[in-house]
Amino acid sequence: MLRRLSQHDKIGLVTDSNVEPLYAPALEGALERQGLTVVKAVIPAGEQNKTLGQIERVYDAMLRAGIERSTVMVALGGGVVGDMTGFAAATLLRGVPFVQMPTSLLAMVDASVGGKTGIDHAVGKNLIGAFYQPKTVLIDPATLATLPPRELRSGLAECIKHEIIRDVAGFARLEENIQRAVSCDIVYLSELVAHNVAIKTSVVEADPFENADRAHLNFGHTFGHAIERVSNYAYSHGEAVALGMVAATHVARQLGIVEADAQQRIVRLIGRAGLPTAGLTLDAAEVVAAMSVDKKVKSRRLRFILPVAIGAVVIRDDVPGSLVKEAVESLR
Repeated sequence: MLRRLSQHDKIGLVTDSNVEPLYAPALEGALERQGLTVVKAVIPAGEQNKTLGQIERVYDAMLRAGIERSTVMVALGGGVVGDMTGFAAATLLRGVPFVQMPTSLLAMVDASVGGKTGIDHAVGKNLIGAFYQPKTVLIDPATLATLPPRELRSGLAECIKHEIIRDVAGFARLEENIQRAVSCDIVYLSELVAHNVAIKTSVVEADPFENADRAHLNFGHTFGHAIERVSNYAYSHGEAVALGMVAATHVARQLGIVEADAQQRIVRLIGRAGLPTAGLTLDAAEVVAAMSVDKKVKSRRLRFILPVAIGAVVIRDDVPGSLVKEAVESLR
């Protein structure tokens, strides 16, 4: 498939220091047998390396090798690799094609689909980037077998999010099968990945540039991104989003827009997935302050995605500051 997509004899491969020894040799060998010269850039693993400095390393590797506008770039790895490769592809030579090959659950069900690319800044997460769609997304669920359990659980946070915002029946199925997911049952995870990609694709196709309902995909993320940033990424993305969903659901309950039973089911499923629902030790005021630089702020008002029922959410920009702080403190 990559050979058919490529109109050049070179292909760019971006991966990280964790994934490179696992899968890069097999992919490089396959590409070389198709007559392609692989130009590889390996970035250090971890959210803390999602920086402009590491993007420059990717630029250097690709430009010094003489890539052209028809050169395909491949992102082999998790969400960080996918976001960075997409941003590099969007900006190199004013745009070269790229392909997502996600190897983590979080990247498969969320980060690789939808064309959001970018890097972090000291002020906040994902503040520099572009909407730039991949030519294709190639997913092999077998790669999930090499994920550390913590990373697998992190991906489940995004699966839970998708069900809460769009699919009440899917939420019930996930409640029934959460142990199969946690135990890395590849057969079940393959079905779960396909289901989640379908949900995200339908949302993105309807609103590719997040002018309306695509914002629903940010459920849990306004709180979550702030928790990530204030903790200096000690919390993984999925762990922070899990706490963010608990906080957002707390806000919805206090506003009287979601029933107590729905709140309990949401928090219970997050916990059964092995994700945190409490235990936050960060300073609540710092977390609230970090939200003020969230890219979803509009007219200086924080926008929250809040559940009104399992399977349905609304966008609210009228949440009192005191309730926002209370929600963070409730995570203790």
